[in-house]
Amino acid sequence: MRTYDLGKNKSYAIYSAVRGDILGGVLKKGERLPSKRVLAADAGVSVITVQTAYDQLLAEGYITSKERSGYFVADVDVRPLGERPPAPCELLAGVAPQEYEIDLVAGSTPAELFPFSVWTKLMRKVLAEEGSHLLQRVPAPGDIALRSEIAGYLYRARGVNCPPERIIVGAGAEYFYGMLVNILGRDKLFAVEDPGHGKIASTYALGGARCAFIPVYRNGVDLKAVESSNADVLHISPSHQFPTGAVTPAACRVRLINWARERGAYIVEDDYDSEFRLSGMPLQSMLGLDPERVIYINTFSKSLAPSMRMGYMILPESLAVKYYEMFSTSANVVPLFEQKTLAAMIGEGHFERHMNRLKNYYRNVRQEVLAAIASVPYKTTAFDTGAGMHIALQCPQALSDESIKQTAAAMGIRIKCLTDYLRSSVPGYEKIAVVNYSGLKKGQAAAIADKFAKLGINLFRGGA
Repeated sequence: MRTYDLGKNKSYAIYSAVRGDILGGVLKKGERLPSKRVLAADAGVSVITVQTAYDQLLAEGYITSKERSGYFVADVDVRPLGERPPAPCELLAGVAPQEYEIDLVAGSTPAELFPFSVWTKLMRKVLAEEGSHLLQRVPAPGDIALRSEIAGYLYRARGVNCPPERIIVGAGAEYFYGMLVNILGRDKLFAVEDPGHGKIASTYALGGARCAFIPVYRNGVDLKAVESSNADVLHISPSHQFPTGAVTPAACRVRLINWARERGAYIVEDDYDSEFRLSGMPLQSMLGLDPERVIYINTFSKSLAPSMRMGYMILPESLAVKYYEMFSTSANVVPLFEQKTLAAMIGEGHFERHMNRLKNYYRNVRQEVLAAIASVPYKTTAFDTGAGMHIALQCPQALSDESIKQTAAAMGIRIKCLTDYLRSSVPGYEKIAVVNYSGLKKGQAAAIADKFAKLGINLFRGGA
């Protein structure tokens, strides 16, 4: 297959690779495609990722499906004008990515912070107690034990009172984005934040939905732009927006709730790092303001590990009814063994103790980062709200965004700027670096400050 960068949008990359091989004649009419599980294993992605790609190919007529037989190449012999036939190659082949001494983009939690001993102990316990039950089919919304523990945790940690029946367990945030398109309808207009995570809009679009992009400022999304957008769904991260770090104040949240009520719209509250409120008490969720207009999504990617593709979505009662109508006969994609283990971790208090240790750790790292920024002999402004694990750092003396990234890369530091996450060309976002410190170890912040202090005229006008 053709080579694609799987890091940006895995479903689209697989879709494009298969489509390219069909149009280029590498895959012939009637040829059987790899099964979803085989391709998922080969590509290192989830089965649902492959399913999304295959569904798109099926909808566009590039492939056909036969019950209990699999997927086959359709009769497609017309290559789009101007497209060159792709050369056959392996899906995972490609240029090795550059290695960095310090990565301020990926932000994977240091491995030593994962509670291996606790997780191993709980896995053994679950295996001993559940036995063959772990081999059974998992109900569509997920294991009831885990959903009950999540409900209890949310009440204790966020003040959210939600019945387990409205909690859906799934394989990460992207899984829920695609599901929402099916539940709400492909004819709906989804408004997303700009700048923001590119995978949000791309996943909605891949599901067939239309997207509108709403500017984000210091107090969150542009309220007037939301109200004039004609959107049916608004996807926001009010507790700590990525990448700006904006926190939506109470007055703006209430106005957004009123907008949703008046329009009959829904707000998707993406609470991706709400547990990491490092200064003060956790902010009230928008779900608590109106459980019938807000769809709540969170994952365990940051609190446990990105490879643990497990998250949960809380649906309003009316949408929960629709979910059960549409998906009640489906099986949950998250293994029961992992769900039972996580349920035990939350139920026995290990998860909250783990979160307390993580927050204490990152409070120290955050202080090191802020001190390092303050020590740099150039004018900078850190936009820090005490939430999450990234800081927007304005560097007004920098020559350009490219100079920030290229000079940092030359010194072994990977970093991105706000403009890398911007869909439209809007002034005011330039020369702002996004410092994601979730992957830093203690002591590394000082090393970063030392490196940036030596950048001189390569990066900043006039040097030190």
